Amino acid sequence: MNAIVTVPPYASFIDEIAAHPLVSGLRLNTVMPLRESKRDVLARLSKFKQPLWVDLKGRQLRVAEPAMPPFTEIKLSHAVKVHTPVDAYFSDGNERVRVAAVDGKRLIMEDGPRRMVGPGESVNIVHPSLQIEGTLTETDREYLAAMKELGLTKVMLSYVESVADVEEVKNLLPNAEVVCKIETQKGLDFARREKSEHGQLMAARGDLYVEVLQPHKIIPALKDIIQADPNAIVASRILDSLAWTPVPVSADISDIAFLLEIGYRAFMLGDQVCMKRDSAIEALNVLAAISSQ
Repeated sequence: MNAIVTVPPYASFIDEIAAHPLVSGLRLNTVMPLRESKRDVLARLSKFKQPLWVDLKGRQLRVAEPAMPPFTEIKLSHAVKVHTPVDAYFSDGNERVRVAAVDGKRLIMEDGPRRMVGPGESVNIVHPSLQIEGTLTETDREYLAAMKELGLTKVMLSYVESVADVEEVKNLLPNAEVVCKIETQKGLDFARREKSEHGQLMAARGDLYVEVLQPHKIIPALKDIIQADPNAIVASRILDSLAWTPVPVSADISDIAFLLEIGYRAFMLGDQVCMKRDSAIEALNVLAAISSQ
């Protein structure tokens, strides 16, 4: 077993994480705010013991501007077309709200969410008519330019659904090593069809769990991805209870055991559990302990 760990760019404990025997890489989530240039943060994080993976957002829908209730619109990172009215999901799928209409990058809401919605929050619209305009964001392109300048090659690409998505990255970073994050139904079709021909696959469960719509369908989705790529990485919703309690809940332990049982050996810890040193280290220790059983 090995693990890639998400690192907050200004965390004081990155050295300790990189030295953990289970760790095979570090991941920068590119929605995290910076006080320095993209080139400078990449140069700094690439000096640690483990290789740096840069996680690009691609066509993933995210909130572009803060919206404060009461409000009637939310601006997205991409323009969309979709038949309305339609449901949109926030908070990892825990909030379902109704969209009355769309206008390019604007979602015009019927109601909610009844809270402040912040930039970078993920938005899921699970409907077959959904069309997302464009793939790489301007921020993605800036990171790729900085990577090229520094000679970095390891890219995670969100919401991969076609070979063209990978080619767009390689056109800007010709020697890119691309991990294809599978997060949608179209992404699952891509994984089943293309296997790992265009890059290592990742079962990115944060959004994939929402996008399968019926929660139990995450099980065949996870099995399809590991069958398509025996070296696939499984990511997100892993030991997240440690972000809140010093001991993981029973369901988290069983989840890891299930993932190992169906063949996953590469794990990626997400933002929530990695924001603090103690929870990140404990998650790595728990993974190691379970894998040794």
